[in-house]
Amino acid sequence: MIELSADEVRRLQLRAQGLLGARPAGGVTGMLGRLGAVQLDTISVLARSHELVPYARLGAVARAEVEAAYWGRKGGGAFEYWAHAASVIPMSDWPLFAFRRRAYRRKGLRWHEVPDGVCDALRARLRAEGPLTTRELGGAKASAEWWDWSEHKIGIEWMLDVGEVVCVERVGWRRVYDLAERAVPAELLARDPDDRACLTALVGRAGRALGVATRADLADYYRVRKDQVDEVVGDTGLVPVRVAGWEQPAWADPRALDAPARGRHVTALLSPFDSLVWDRARASRVFGFDHRLEAYVPKAKRVHGYFAMPLLAGGRLIGRVDPAREGRTLIARQVSFEPWAVRSARRAGTSAEALATALWRAAGWVGCDDVRIERLDGLDPALAAGALRAGA
Repeated sequence: MIELSADEVRRLQLRAQGLLGARPAGGVTGMLGRLGAVQLDTISVLARSHELVPYARLGAVARAEVEAAYWGRKGGGAFEYWAHAASVIPMSDWPLFAFRRRAYRRKGLRWHEVPDGVCDALRARLRAEGPLTTRELGGAKASAEWWDWSEHKIGIEWMLDVGEVVCVERVGWRRVYDLAERAVPAELLARDPDDRACLTALVGRAGRALGVATRADLADYYRVRKDQVDEVVGDTGLVPVRVAGWEQPAWADPRALDAPARGRHVTALLSPFDSLVWDRARASRVFGFDHRLEAYVPKAKRVHGYFAMPLLAGGRLIGRVDPAREGRTLIARQVSFEPWAVRSARRAGTSAEALATALWRAAGWVGCDDVRIERLDGLDPALAAGALRAGA
């Protein structure tokens, strides 16, 4: 059996995720194909999470390019569905989620009972009028509570779950729905692989996107059950490996093992929902980095800030930055470094340079021409200020 060190696994994951070596080929579309899923989230500070993911890998990619690559109505490259969470997924993978659509149909609901006749009415509206938002279809909520959906919202979300409609775009963060028969290419719509074929393909994709993964890692990537991983992992083409320090068995993408993982290191602020770190247990195991999104934590109890973004530099997660914007100034409300990243003068200097690089690059991308740090933990403020001046 192949044996891997923890350091080898870290580099293999970085390369698999497009954060080490050559930039992913094919722009945003190529990046999405490589990752398999890009998680969506409502929070927007510097940008929304689905924009931050390609930015980290491709640099200052235009937001118009991101949107054009994602939404089906603007090029047919992707659709939105339930993967790790609500995610943008390559349109070519539409058939692979047939297992999940069938599971919803068998269950008969997700959260709400579907009112009689609503789906028929929605289907008729979409067929006659083309793509529509929930508001255009009859309203999203019956009250201000997030769970208190209107009948039309219940119906259209159920149709999304079972694959009758597709989210073809987001406008003002509202989904735009269209009939699957119009939005999904006919050759993909006609394919109906059985559950085992779907799971085999998705578990294999998860392994390739992670480089090296345990059973729990493979299950988490597309949120399938661990027993489903057990049933199909032997057919995925992934090979068993042993990782130093890991208690659980692991599997690797054999193609990833053929060449050394080396090359360009990305320096960037990552979305907390980036697939490099969305699995908190794995991020702790691979990078020694314990991260928690504190957006929903009371302000007085936050440790690192509202939307603390992991700082990637030199192939390691060296700290966190909680960003904000005021006019044309990018503000780091709080910067927190991992203790090892500032333990010596040399490391502190390298970390300060990485922070400055990440902040100035992000500032330029979002149209800011100044950077300011409000609170700095673990690093000499004069060292950080000097690095910022040098990087300006």
